[in-house]
Amino acid sequence: MIGRAVSLVWQSSRGLTIANLFLTVIQGLLPLIPLYLMKLLIDSIESAINGSDAASFHCIAVLITIMGGVALLSALVKSVAGIVEQTQARVVTDYMQDVLHKKSIEVDLTYYEDSKFYDTMHRAQGEAPYRPTSIVNGLIRTVQSGISLLAMVGLLISFHWIVAVVLLAAALPGVLVKLKFSKVNWKWQRKRTETERKAWYKHWLLTSVSHAKELRLFGLGEHFRSMYLNLRAILRKEVLGIAKRRAASDFGTQALATVLIYGSLAFIAKQAYAGLITIGGMVMYFQAFQRGLGFLKGLLGSLAGLYEGNLFLSNLFDFLDIEPSVVDPDYPKPFPSCISEGIIFDHVNFNYSSNFKLVLDDISLNIKPGEMLALVGENGSGKTTFVKLLCRLYDPVSGSISVNGISIKDFGVEDHRGNISVIFQDYAKYHLTVRENIGLGDIQHSPDDSLIHQAAEAAGAQGLIENLPNGYDTVLGRSFKGGKELSIGEWQKIALARAFIRDALIVILDEPTSALDAKAERAVFEKFRELVQGKTSVIISHRFSTVRMADRIAVMHKGRIIEHGTHEELMAKHGKYHEMYTIQASAYN
Repeated sequence: MIGRAVSLVWQSSRGLTIANLFLTVIQGLLPLIPLYLMKLLIDSIESAINGSDAASFHCIAVLITIMGGVALLSALVKSVAGIVEQTQARVVTDYMQDVLHKKSIEVDLTYYEDSKFYDTMHRAQGEAPYRPTSIVNGLIRTVQSGISLLAMVGLLISFHWIVAVVLLAAALPGVLVKLKFSKVNWKWQRKRTETERKAWYKHWLLTSVSHAKELRLFGLGEHFRSMYLNLRAILRKEVLGIAKRRAASDFGTQALATVLIYGSLAFIAKQAYAGLITIGGMVMYFQAFQRGLGFLKGLLGSLAGLYEGNLFLSNLFDFLDIEPSVVDPDYPKPFPSCISEGIIFDHVNFNYSSNFKLVLDDISLNIKPGEMLALVGENGSGKTTFVKLLCRLYDPVSGSISVNGISIKDFGVEDHRGNISVIFQDYAKYHLTVRENIGLGDIQHSPDDSLIHQAAEAAGAQGLIENLPNGYDTVLGRSFKGGKELSIGEWQKIALARAFIRDALIVILDEPTSALDAKAERAVFEKFRELVQGKTSVIISHRFSTVRMADRIAVMHKGRIIEHGTHEELMAKHGKYHEMYTIQASAYN
């Protein structure tokens, strides 16, 4: 996994990575120079005091000047390294966010039906922005600490090997503690991912505009606030419990390290007292021990950090390794330039999970070229799922769907979807300008203003747009400054315009006018019939006054098509359609 992290960082910032490594080597070697200069300085001062050598002050001044120059060089290298590291962190963060976005687009819609997927995605979103950079910086710090440590250990071994052994004994326990609690934290995060998501969901309920009205009308604010606080209290209690255990372990290892450090000082001081080394040597060796300890802790800490990073990287790669099942064929066929033989559903079965019953059960239907088919049925009968399979947002469990006798699995996914224009009942509300909202329906061809105006007129949105403060340049929604909020019916007209702007062979409207009044809906569908002349279309609606306009009607019940025909044919059968139509018609009498 560390190799994959390094690869991601290298792909995003090659030049910065090379610069970082170069500066690391310099920073690793520089600490040895001040130690040796300090020894020379102290020994020169001692020699001058004992020998009263006036000329030696010139040497002292030169040494101090050189030490100052080395300190300035170290500060400069550190500053440049800091800039490089921050720049790289930004670049890698943006790159990783893009990688996440790309994967989020690639994964099948079916994953969004699974709560485990949300746990995986939540963990990946937490790790992606910084973990790969942290891994690479950890590797770089490991190299830097290793270079500096080798220099210090070499110096200490020249004094006495026992000091180098004590150095290792002082640093190792603290690293073992870090390794232990890295695993503890990783396990805790895996265990509590769903709890954290529940807390953030309550936070979203309390702060999002979509729930603001109900929270106030039903007095739900304090209820959800209490739920949020209770969840955060559980998380906080467990995190603090881990932190307390780690703090106790850290104190124990620090106490041991302190004893060993000052024991080493006593040993070095005894050697100086016995005249075996100079005062400058004593200062140099003790500083070498202290700095060596710091470098060793840094080295072992970086290795422990790499271990921890490797654990948490699994969260990121669990997400990136998700493979979509709705994929392009090896040799995709071009989508037909016209639908001459129709669209055929042949014994199609589908469920959202193997643990649940079939949502579509043995669906067989032939949609003729240029036909407008209406799907009707009770909520949950499978109408929207039928449309989703036609759009190839999912693939059937069994059976096939074909266009002109060619399975839709034989087309490129984007090519297939690019020939379908659709508006679902849960259409998106983009907080962009009106022009951008409508233009999103056909971004491949960057529609000009005339096409956007035509689509708005077809959707019955022209009058609405003309009354907005800035017309087509008005930002919709309240998310950004100057934004204008629309009613549900007005948003629906904008969404309809977005669907109408694409020059697609297949047009699908799933409850597209549910928020419009009957008169506005009829006007939209009359215009719709004009727009789809020669095209194949599917509409879903609960309003039978609209459904009657279709060439043929298919009635769905519990995932099956139980009857189909024209309005007159179905009424004559006195079946399910006749029953639903009669009930709705009686409500208007």
